[in-house]
Amino acid sequence: MKHLIPLTLFAVVLAPWHTASAQSGEVTLIASGGIREAMEQMIPGFEKKTGYKVKPIFGTGLVTKKRVASGDDFDVAVVQPPYPAVIASGNALDETATPLASSAVGVAIRKGGPAPDISTPDAVKRMLLAAKSVAYPSAAIGAAAGVSFDETLKRLGIFDQVRAKVKPSTGGKAAMAMAARGEVEVGVTFMSEMDVPGIDVVGPLPREISTATSFVGLISSHAKNPAAAKALLEYISSPAAMAVYKRNRMEPSR
Repeated sequence: MKHLIPLTLFAVVLAPWHTASAQSGEVTLIASGGIREAMEQMIPGFEKKTGYKVKPIFGTGLVTKKRVASGDDFDVAVVQPPYPAVIASGNALDETATPLASSAVGVAIRKGGPAPDISTPDAVKRMLLAAKSVAYPSAAIGAAAGVSFDETLKRLGIFDQVRAKVKPSTGGKAAMAMAARGEVEVGVTFMSEMDVPGIDVVGPLPREISTATSFVGLISSHAKNPAAAKALLEYISSPAAMAVYKRNRMEPSR
């Protein structure tokens, strides 16, 4: 995905973020949970650099896209493709679409436990069938990791068998906490949501059965402060931001 129009040619004449230190005001960011850790790590630096205050709102991938499409107030949104309803709503500027990073779905277990083999699709299938309990974010509430893992189970032909032993989880962090407490043998979510004490990260699922999910930044067509919105999008797509994504087990867009 590429900018249709470079951000430097954004319709309003704006000061670049690195010279905005004297500015003030609030900028609202809405984003899906899979990129939350990276965003929360970057927000303090952005606020210190620019003087803008960030109001972050996080939710599932589906809920975030619905918020944008329904016209909720925001300045910058981070959504997961595909997002035709987001653009069709007229509430986000497609020409500002900026790829940020992607995150693979992975497996974690309680710290110190024997690490299962997930190196091949067949190994993953055996591991999941042998596990007595599994937790992962619910696709029913729009969690992108859950949607992705449901597709993996279907590809492996074991959807019903695994679903029968799933313990409900409200999100990726909750699934990891359940694994850390030993409530489930296997926890599954985005690799970027695995910064939870008490777990061992086994690794990402094989790409043959699990496609990484991308995250894209967009500026609102109704931004309260277009300068702040542009500054924030530039900040979270900067070279320094790419390093933050990498530290959070994500694949930077560049």
